[in-house]
Amino acid sequence: MHPEPRDEVRTASFRDLDTTTLYAILKLRADVFVAEQECAYADPDGRDTEPGTRHVWVSHDGEVRAYLRILDDGDVQRIGRVVTAKSARGAGLAGRLMAEALTVIGNRPSVLHAQAYASGFYAKFGYRQTGPEFLEDGIPHVPMRREAP
Repeated sequence: MHPEPRDEVRTASFRDLDTTTLYAILKLRADVFVAEQECAYADPDGRDTEPGTRHVWVSHDGEVRAYLRILDDGDVQRIGRVVTAKSARGAGLAGRLMAEALTVIGNRPSVLHAQAYASGFYAKFGYRQTGPEFLEDGIPHVPMRREAP
């Protein structure tokens, strides 16, 4: 009998990502943000490669199923590009990613721009809305912040 493949949460800097994983991450981001949500934008924005950026993802049997990145903005850490594959939604993967992200962030404050419908999800992790709703790529977003614990 072979063991059942499990979801594995991983964290890496850009230089520690292998090319297969990087390709899978970029494909997932394009599949959801560009194709599914119809947001035409340059996803590779130059920040993925910054030394302070951390990539956090969930893989299942080698497939990247969910992802987020943490940017070092100096005084705060910025969570972004939070994405779950359509086939993996509802399995709690985003919650596992956020828990890992908060471990990586540690005792520092963090911010994010939540799609407005998901602000309640981020509130469960201590994020509070800090400004008015705004449109980004035609999708309502709200700025949110979590103070250092």
